[in-house]
Amino acid sequence: MTTLQLAGLREAVADPAQVKTRPIDLHANAHDASHFLLIPQAVVVAGNADEVGRLLRASAAQGVPLTFRSGGTSLSGQAVSDGVLVDVRRNFRNIEVLDGGARVRVQPGVTVRALNARLAPYGRKFGPDPASESACTVGGVVANNSSGMNCGTVDNAYRTLESLTVVLPSGTVIDTGAPDADHKLRTLEPDLYAGLAELARRVRGNSGSVGRIRQQFAMKNTMGYGLNSLLDYDSPVEMMAHLIVGSEGTLGFVAEGVFRTIPRPTHAATGLLVFPDLQTANEALPALVESGAATVELMDALSLKVGQTLKGTPAVVQDLAVRDHAALLVEYSAERPDELAALQQGGERMLTGLGLAAPAQFTGDASARSQLWHLRKGLYASVAGARPQGTTALLEDIVVPVPVLGRTCRELIGLFDKYSYANSVIFGHAKDGNVHFMLTDGFTTQQELDRYSSFTEDMVDLVLGEGGSLKAEHGTGRVMAPYVRRQYGDELYAVMRRIKQLFDPSGMLNPGVLMDDDPQAHLRHIKTAPPVAEEVDRCVSCGYCEPVCPSKDLTLTPRQRIVTLRAIEQARLAGDTALARQLEKDYDYESVQTCAVDGMCQTACPVEINTGLLVKRIRRSEAGPVENGVWNAAAKHWGGVTRGASLALTVVNKLPAAAVVPPNKAARAALGTDTVPLYSSELPGGGSARKRPTPDGAPDAVYFPACVGTMFGPAGSGSTGSGGAGGAGGAGGGGAGRGVQYSFEQLCERAGVTLLVPEGIDGLCCGTPWSSKGMAAGQATMREKTLAALRQATRNGELAIVCDASSCTEGLLQAVESDTPLPGQRELRIVDAVDFAVEHILPKLPEHEKLDSLALHPTCSSTRMGINSSLTAIAQAVAEKVEVPENWGCCAFAGDRGMLHPELTASATRKQGEEVAEMGASAHVSCNRTCELGMTRATGKDYRHVLELLEEMTRN
Repeated sequence: MTTLQLAGLREAVADPAQVKTRPIDLHANAHDASHFLLIPQAVVVAGNADEVGRLLRASAAQGVPLTFRSGGTSLSGQAVSDGVLVDVRRNFRNIEVLDGGARVRVQPGVTVRALNARLAPYGRKFGPDPASESACTVGGVVANNSSGMNCGTVDNAYRTLESLTVVLPSGTVIDTGAPDADHKLRTLEPDLYAGLAELARRVRGNSGSVGRIRQQFAMKNTMGYGLNSLLDYDSPVEMMAHLIVGSEGTLGFVAEGVFRTIPRPTHAATGLLVFPDLQTANEALPALVESGAATVELMDALSLKVGQTLKGTPAVVQDLAVRDHAALLVEYSAERPDELAALQQGGERMLTGLGLAAPAQFTGDASARSQLWHLRKGLYASVAGARPQGTTALLEDIVVPVPVLGRTCRELIGLFDKYSYANSVIFGHAKDGNVHFMLTDGFTTQQELDRYSSFTEDMVDLVLGEGGSLKAEHGTGRVMAPYVRRQYGDELYAVMRRIKQLFDPSGMLNPGVLMDDDPQAHLRHIKTAPPVAEEVDRCVSCGYCEPVCPSKDLTLTPRQRIVTLRAIEQARLAGDTALARQLEKDYDYESVQTCAVDGMCQTACPVEINTGLLVKRIRRSEAGPVENGVWNAAAKHWGGVTRGASLALTVVNKLPAAAVVPPNKAARAALGTDTVPLYSSELPGGGSARKRPTPDGAPDAVYFPACVGTMFGPAGSGSTGSGGAGGAGGAGGGGAGRGVQYSFEQLCERAGVTLLVPEGIDGLCCGTPWSSKGMAAGQATMREKTLAALRQATRNGELAIVCDASSCTEGLLQAVESDTPLPGQRELRIVDAVDFAVEHILPKLPEHEKLDSLALHPTCSSTRMGINSSLTAIAQAVAEKVEVPENWGCCAFAGDRGMLHPELTASATRKQGEEVAEMGASAHVSCNRTCELGMTRATGKDYRHVLELLEEMTRN
């Protein structure tokens, strides 16, 4: 990119820093979920629609290709570019619910899951329901006309669209819902207006074209442009709006859209029907559809074999001797229980006549239904995750008329065998004749590319020969762009070419996507995935991890951390040492220092990758002997370290900021921001010692109070309390604000539960500080000390161990994984205090008053451990109304990470903080002290452990 072109981009945006050209920015953002890879020349984070318009004009004037990216979950290569890549995720996340939820106005950076969460209180949902709903965005759904498991061709983006605000390549902005929209389009874009009207006449005047379009769009179909808009609408502005749907960013940018929503069924029953073969399963489809089934998902024989390797697979599959079997996952849904009962009874009546290979039934049990859906959704993860190192997973989708689906699947399996593509499962939306299949290969050698090319030609002949479409819901992208002419014929292909010319005369908007006359285009730019680390080599770059990552708006996401590491390795393999050095230089801060290692990425990853484990290993490898020695010494004298930290906070808390901040910043400048924490005014005074006397009676549980309670005093504390058996001291009369240790002990006393605090507790820790920093020697030292003390206190595992900070509970769980019980010993049992309280305390507490409302912050650890239901139960015992912000996520305080890099916590909590401020809740709670500090900083409200409030509300 020339200096002049770069200057033009920077002039187009309000903040020139949002035009990024560092190698790490280019390589980190280059990847989407597809098997294609192009490295952009610049990445721009657009701030608003006006900036997008200016960027489009600059692109056309300077001849620089431009591509939009929101979620990056696209599978066909439509969101990669070797020109300018524009990020429209970060600053386009507004949602406005209209007409009591019947309609919604939404911007393109909003994920489908976030949109449905906003609509849920109204009993409504977004029509499209793609499987990637946790990460895919509304912008991508519109660009690809995505559908999903239920919506079919009835509730997709095309059918539920009311209006769009479109930024055209010329920079013109049209709100198609405005009363003067048609007049504005005719006035500002006369050639486009007249051209669309002329194309509509051309198509309607050709009976062959009309018939071909109606046949193609009677199915799910995302191949080429949505020519049905030229038949379905009379107004050029409506034609324009609906042509934008499914145009894959080649015609304009959707700044926002207004959609009609659909009812959200609250009741469902699911069953897995196993058939002897694909043909029998296919023959059952008409009856199942006629019975009102909302979802009918197909799994072939290999899918069932793969499913048998997944944890929790239902017995109907686990016990099956799979030969030629196939299965249909069938679900009925309804808004009322009686409606569901009628549907379920109708479905069950027909089971005996379907030729099943095993008994089947429908269940409304949430756990059983979850198992069935895990089987279906786990297929992609299992096959993709098990692919050989260095290979790429290519997930395709096709659609054929339902009556020929069985035959098509058998022919596909024959093609897999012909071209030696092993483990190519077939699964998908049988109700719509739409199935997905996966190929795994290197796609690098000429032999591999020739094989893929020949397979593709045969697959195209098969699908088109059956009257199907080569793309059903994943979009044409680059992978099928060379085949659009073959599917539609010369006349309709010419119409599509004219559409592109009318909208984008300069051809700079996402070139090479959706239409490409190069017959070899789909064989070029296929990405490679060199092995880099055992923890992450299974990554398929799907992007599911990105919405839950606390650093997503600051530095890198988990996907970006992994692909950048691959880029470094690829540069080394190519001998480009300069590029490798440039990437490594920036990788330390962008990836290693600003990763919260919270593990939330694993909760969203279909192949269960925890990128935090990679970062921890990198930290271990980079930790020098001096640093390791210091932290090992700290492990041996942890009691003194925590008391010292407590005293320091207490002293600093009493000093004016002017006396603390300058020397603190000077120390950070001299010793490094990843070494010296930054003091901030919301930090409390220090806490107190954890030690407690041995109880007189026999203990019911061993209590492991977290050491963060010693380092950080309770909310509002300005000095260290006296400690001892009376509690943590601190601010607040009558015991208020004394911290979670005091509160938990008081609650247990009221419930008649006797606690034993281990000997030497002040010198013990769960080990998380060493683990997160990669200090292996200190971690081993602390683990050995702590496990020995817990073995003694629990009488070799007879008693459960209760911890009062969720991240420390998780740390203890990880520590005991390495503890192998000796003969006659039991495994150590770790329980979080909120789980313990729900089972042993709540039932024994008296009736009490409640607060009006409460803002609840679940933590990453409580989420990973699955204790959020208990956390919510305690919160509901405290307040009449409990609210978890829609924008909830990891606060990224991450032990001391929020003090080392406060910009990380600020970025992670910005949206959640704004939402909490609007709530106006009476109190603010969580279940981990450092997370409470992070949320206090973000909101200016004191966050406390939920057990503290429970103790206060139930106090006599």
